Amino acid sequence: MESMAVIGHSIHTCFHIKAKNPRVNLEKKVFGVPVLHHGVSCIGKKLKGKVGAGVQAVQVGLEESERVRNLKSLERTLELDAVSERELREKGFLGLRKTKLVCTIGPACSSLEDLEELILGGMNVARLNMCHNTREWHRDVIRKIKKLNEEKGFSVSVMIDTEGSQIHVVDHGAPSSLKVQEDSIWLFTTEKFDGYVPFTVQANYESFSEGIKVGDELVIDGGMALFEVIEKLGSDLRCKCTDPGLFLPRAKFSFWRDGKLVERNYELPTLSTKDWSDIEFGISEGIDFIAMSFVNDAESVRHLKNYLSTKSATSIRVLAKIESLESLQKLEEIIEASDGIMVARVDLGVEIPLEQIPTVQEEITKVCRQLNKPVIVASQFLESMIEYPTPTRAEVADISEAVRQYADALMLAGESAIGLFGQKALSVLQMTSSRMETWSREENRQGSLLPRQLGVSLPDRIAEQICNSAVELANNLAVDAIFVYTKHGHMASLLSRNRPNPPIFAFTNDESTRMALNLQWGVIPLLVDLSDDMESNISSTIHLIKSKGLVKEGDSVLVVSDVTTSRATPMAFQSIQLKTIA
Repeated sequence: MESMAVIGHSIHTCFHIKAKNPRVNLEKKVFGVPVLHHGVSCIGKKLKGKVGAGVQAVQVGLEESERVRNLKSLERTLELDAVSERELREKGFLGLRKTKLVCTIGPACSSLEDLEELILGGMNVARLNMCHNTREWHRDVIRKIKKLNEEKGFSVSVMIDTEGSQIHVVDHGAPSSLKVQEDSIWLFTTEKFDGYVPFTVQANYESFSEGIKVGDELVIDGGMALFEVIEKLGSDLRCKCTDPGLFLPRAKFSFWRDGKLVERNYELPTLSTKDWSDIEFGISEGIDFIAMSFVNDAESVRHLKNYLSTKSATSIRVLAKIESLESLQKLEEIIEASDGIMVARVDLGVEIPLEQIPTVQEEITKVCRQLNKPVIVASQFLESMIEYPTPTRAEVADISEAVRQYADALMLAGESAIGLFGQKALSVLQMTSSRMETWSREENRQGSLLPRQLGVSLPDRIAEQICNSAVELANNLAVDAIFVYTKHGHMASLLSRNRPNPPIFAFTNDESTRMALNLQWGVIPLLVDLSDDMESNISSTIHLIKSKGLVKEGDSVLVVSDVTTSRATPMAFQSIQLKTIA
């Protein structure tokens, strides 16, 4: 075959190129991977011949002594998350769960022991909702998680979720949820008070009742409880409960009239003064993700990312929460500007009819995959487990559907933060996700995706094609794992976008990249010292993984590498190799 050599049990596809003309014809392909024109041969380790117009194929080698030095350097560190390592030993490559799990940390799970239990139960990302608790409480939780990461060998990322303008929030003042009785009369007021006052709810925004009429419906948390406005008292509202239910602290609300949402333009900034203070706090504590609430346009996301690039020494990823009609109307531009998306289903359910939520969720998930951005599906997966030890069958079906749609991550909110059975809820999420993944693979139900071409430059377009074809190869050849070597996580995310059957082990020497990849479907990130010699990196990491007993003789690994230019590799080197462990 053109541009391919078979050596023992390995297939090596070489793309060692220097582009002089960015408009090279990429039509000729091997296994779906672009081969640049004619006349390339790859025999053993020697690559010869000119490739296309103004493109040269070159083989770069290092002295054996330098390879030995690189091997010794690489052996100094190989950090694999202890939970992933345990799961790999127990279940093997195909038994590894690919859907990531996010848990909201609250009073019910903030002790060191509870946090360790959640991590051992499968939590990949810990979310802190800045609406609740004090700055000192959040600092304590973050430092506990970092302590567990360091001392126990875990690799759990930390996310803060901004409060937003909070114009849509009311609070009854009680420390936990209240059960609202039918026909009970409640006062919704802008008057400030501390603690709990029976049948009185404090609105955070002084003009919350502007434009509201008697007879309008007030909906709490997308339908947890319903009220009818029976009297206006200045800016206050007296309301009667028409549909009893659970009233959580700091609940979201909306007004409806004649079956339609009452839309109002408040013209407030996406990030409040408190949000900016919380972001500064997050930077100082070394968090990994910021989830922006009430994002209505891409510009607010770009503004925050630009700010972080100047203020933070490490890369903090910005996730946009899709929770309003406006954000749906500008969905693609928001996704493109963000590092990821959170589908906030409760808040979406406040603004669009409930029956539209499933299709909107699926559409957001699909667009995120096409644009190569991770997506978290959040809210009410196991709401009943806040109070009860077992889920409803409908809740389990809801989890399965999100997994079938290939969401990158699923999130627990109140279930873990204030629930009585947070650890059990996480166990249900973990078991259901794993079972659905296994079923989809065994039944060959992989969701087909026609990826959009995202890259503009030649190297970026080649990287996309290599990753698309690598996944096709991995699935067709039934390899045990995919190894990828990445600085910023781009090629790992491109592989993940295609949702391969085998797990993706992403080797990186950047700690922020490792923590960001915790949110990518099917990716197990490893922190490792990498040299400029990619062949040494590959052989050394396989040797180290084998020495830990994580691979065995006969296992097959598809290796994808992407080295940027350096002294040792003066031209880009991208390759796919199939290696059989001997």
